[in-house]
Amino acid sequence: MSTGHSHGQVRTGNEKMLWIALALTTTFLIAEIIGSLVTGSLALLSDAAHMFTDAAALAISLTAMQIGKRIADRKRTFGYYRFEILAAAFNATLLFMVALYILYEAYQRLRTPAEIQSTGMLVIAVLGLLINLICMQLLRAGSKESLNMKGAYLEVWSDMLGSIGVIATAIVIRFTGWNWVDSLMAAGIGLWVLPRTWILLKESINILLQGVPKGINLEVIDSALRGIVGVNDIHDLHVWSLTSGKNVLSVHIVADLSRRTDQEILSEVDRIVHGFEIAHTTIQVEADGFHTQEHAPLADASGIHRDDK
Repeated sequence: MSTGHSHGQVRTGNEKMLWIALALTTTFLIAEIIGSLVTGSLALLSDAAHMFTDAAALAISLTAMQIGKRIADRKRTFGYYRFEILAAAFNATLLFMVALYILYEAYQRLRTPAEIQSTGMLVIAVLGLLINLICMQLLRAGSKESLNMKGAYLEVWSDMLGSIGVIATAIVIRFTGWNWVDSLMAAGIGLWVLPRTWILLKESINILLQGVPKGINLEVIDSALRGIVGVNDIHDLHVWSLTSGKNVLSVHIVADLSRRTDQEILSEVDRIVHGFEIAHTTIQVEADGFHTQEHAPLADASGIHRDDK
């Protein structure tokens, strides 16, 4: 038997960009809350609520990065990468609850419209839009590499659209006097955010449940490994993620060692697996006949593995 291991490099993250975005977001959050109280705008308050979740997401992301950089130890042999996913799940849950609260408040305001100071509302919303655009630019690159960063980026992105909505609402109120539009826009922002928040939460839960990573077909990997010369069978094939972008695979290879050495087979398996962008592998090569217990096949093309236990 032989066991092979390979490790991907640790992602350092875009901490400097996160710090700048956090400073900008927190500063404007305070101004926006005061502005919403002065103008009486619920749409502005909903934007402030989103800004709060932005600040929380950025702060949590920074904390997750710091903890995630800790080296593996005897208690956590894979390190602390999973903390990043916990942070992403928390951010999604927080934003989900905020969106529901805004929908409730919008319903109450539609029944009893409040007086809105559209000029102050417009000025604050424009400043908020500028802050969001700057933060989006800072977080854009990191959002493609990390689910944690993606969560922070999506919250800033949704808040940017919220700011645009508030600007439009302020203009409408100023020229028509329709104060009820403020509540309608707040509800629209809440409804727009909910499905995107659910997508982020679903991705986080899939990683926490050690599901097959998005973009990886377990059936394709299974077929590729079985096509290696000297490989008679494979079993216990598992692929999961430690965190976004760090996929892990473990597999047992049943081989005819009279045709090829275990190291030759191990090397080829490792090469094929790395073609699927899997950062860490644990591969065990067994002589044909060594393992006699039968294993259930893969369930379907989606790549779900069933253990025959």
